[in-house]
Amino acid sequence: MKTLLDLENWNRKEHFEHFSRMEEPFFGATVEIDCTKAYENAKELKVSFFIYYLHQTLTAVNAIENFRYRISEDKIYSNDRIDASATIGREDGTFGFSLIEYNPDLKVFEKIALTEIERIQNTTGLFTRSFDDDNLIHFSAIPWLNFTSLSHARSFTFPDSCPKISFGKMITSENDKKTMAMSVHVHHGLMDGLHVGQFVDLLQNLMNSK
Repeated sequence: MKTLLDLENWNRKEHFEHFSRMEEPFFGATVEIDCTKAYENAKELKVSFFIYYLHQTLTAVNAIENFRYRISEDKIYSNDRIDASATIGREDGTFGFSLIEYNPDLKVFEKIALTEIERIQNTTGLFTRSFDDDNLIHFSAIPWLNFTSLSHARSFTFPDSCPKISFGKMITSENDKKTMAMSVHVHHGLMDGLHVGQFVDLLQNLMNSK
């Protein structure tokens, strides 16, 4: 479900109109996420670490209102739930775009994710299903790179307001601290650095929690 935002009475109306006129309305940042505790938790729960941090990411996304906003025909809608279209790799080196529905219960989410991952890995091509709704984040894991910045291929003519979140290679330091680079790209008409900061702080708190 989604709700139409009252744009005329939104305190960011002028911001939305300004940034939406730009050819590239997205901005991004790369930050370091401490995943020491999260990695331990995933192992204790016997859950794939990828599924674990994807779930934590979606939990944080769904908690920040601006991350649930999407643009459709110059109108802004607030979605009740945001899911993930994650890139899923295959043994032949290709990947496909998935659709993994969010559920706040990790065990339920794990079953949903494993089913979709298996489906992607047993298909070919990039698009193996239709994407009828935009209540998504575009999500990717790049475990081969400890990047310090990241850009995305984008068509400026295709309407898109979905946040793009990517994680890099996990690095373990001498004191066994584990970190991952995370890149966040968002539509500036829908949010500012304040909201990205709120998302990053909440995600880090979730990754640190039991």
